[in-house]
Amino acid sequence: MSAVRPVRRVVTGHNAEGLAIIQSDGSTDRIYDKLGQEGLVFHEIWNTQETPARIDRASGQPPEERLVLSPPKGGARIRVLDIPPDKPDDKLDTVFDNIAASDNFKGAASDRHASFHRTETIDYGIVLEGELVLIMDVGETTVRAGDIVVQRGTNHGWANRSDKPCRIAFILIDGVYEDGLDAA
Repeated sequence: MSAVRPVRRVVTGHNAEGLAIIQSDGSTDRIYDKLGQEGLVFHEIWNTQETPARIDRASGQPPEERLVLSPPKGGARIRVLDIPPDKPDDKLDTVFDNIAASDNFKGAASDRHASFHRTETIDYGIVLEGELVLIMDVGETTVRAGDIVVQRGTNHGWANRSDKPCRIAFILIDGVYEDGLDAA
């Protein structure tokens, strides 16, 4: 596998006088690339543990014991994913185990795609480079660099049918199903 291309993260804060400062500037330190699919990389940028999020002078990102797909209950998460081209033998159940999302995984039982899953979140997906096919229960569409997906707690999967990796940023916000959608 080639070297992981870093994602730059700039974090702001406040000094002792309350003036705005650059608190840190560099690559994120939470990078996960041994998840069960060669070329799949999670760059964990930041998470918040609650809403409204606490804003203090200079704390860091809240600690987490491991990589987790969903944001904390009542919180949010931003990450960048590098998604490699699909391979016919991709078995993503290991990936979902490694991101604490076995309960969300539907790919093994789905005839739609091996990555099929669902989270009780609102997700904003912003394609930075390359392209992906967003697959739904009914229908699919190709998204490319500059496109934004608003994913609203739906069954979905991501297919990279191209010959190049795709880099996509996700902002995940904890949600609550209504109208009986929790059983859908």
